[in-house]
Amino acid sequence: MAEGAAELLEAMVPLLRIRPEIEDFCRFGGAWASPHEPRGAGWAQFHIVTRGSCVLERPGLGEMTLEAGDILLLPHGDSHVVRSRARGVLRPISSDYRNGVRDKGTPGVEMDTELLCGRLMFDGAEGNPLVAALPDEIVIRTAGEPLMERFRRLLVDIRDELDGGLAGSTMIAADFARAMFVLMLRDHLGRESGGDATLSLLRDRAAARVVLALLSDLARDWTLDDMAAVAVTSRATLVRAFRRLAGVAPGEFLSELRLTVARQRLAGTSDPISRIAVEVGYGSEGALSKAVLRRFGVRPGAMRLTVSGGAAA
Repeated sequence: MAEGAAELLEAMVPLLRIRPEIEDFCRFGGAWASPHEPRGAGWAQFHIVTRGSCVLERPGLGEMTLEAGDILLLPHGDSHVVRSRARGVLRPISSDYRNGVRDKGTPGVEMDTELLCGRLMFDGAEGNPLVAALPDEIVIRTAGEPLMERFRRLLVDIRDELDGGLAGSTMIAADFARAMFVLMLRDHLGRESGGDATLSLLRDRAAARVVLALLSDLARDWTLDDMAAVAVTSRATLVRAFRRLAGVAPGEFLSELRLTVARQRLAGTSDPISRIAVEVGYGSEGALSKAVLRRFGVRPGAMRLTVSGGAAA
């Protein structure tokens, strides 16, 4: 592992202390939709597809298809909808509790999709700006991938425990889930950053100082001189580093970072929009609204909406 990646992993260690809660064991068929509300700061949401396929919808971010063997983590707890690939009149969703886990289904139709759904808390999230550096989603696709065998074994163990319904099964399944998500985060943070500009910058010492300073005080009226002082380097050197690692100048990165964090908070918390606007550096709700509409194609309030007409789950 490269030195920069190793240092990044060391800084991210607090995020690997997680507490997963398996909430729903879903067996759906036909046309269905399951809305999920934002969980608030520090909470992530996850979906594990053990059979069939489904679609994830988030306002402003489009759709994502999930297949059997896929593990999805939404690090910022976004509001979202998981629905069937089939369209049509939505079937009602039934709920029943067993060993502390909610069994959900669509009565009267053959089951073709099975999911494990829940949330997890990052124990080190409060006050850690690195949480905001995590992407909007982390997806592990295990089907047909020999290197994903460890994930598949854990998936089978989790499903078998919940399906068996024996004493202590929920606690055992949660421990398996904890191991799986630690592996998932480690895999994501340790691999090449690809198109993730923030992770690329965090692997460079000087650029990382700037990124962490920006995340800690987005409301500040940052100048290039301010950022160069934080990085302990010249303005020209800092600009070259940002262009090499992220493909943009520091000011452009800051603008995108403000919008990214605003989107995370709009979709993942119930904080007032006016407060979010001030705290991410837009000054007013109107200024944030214009920027969000231009970048994501929806107004800030729509980031918190679920699919209208979706069956409550």
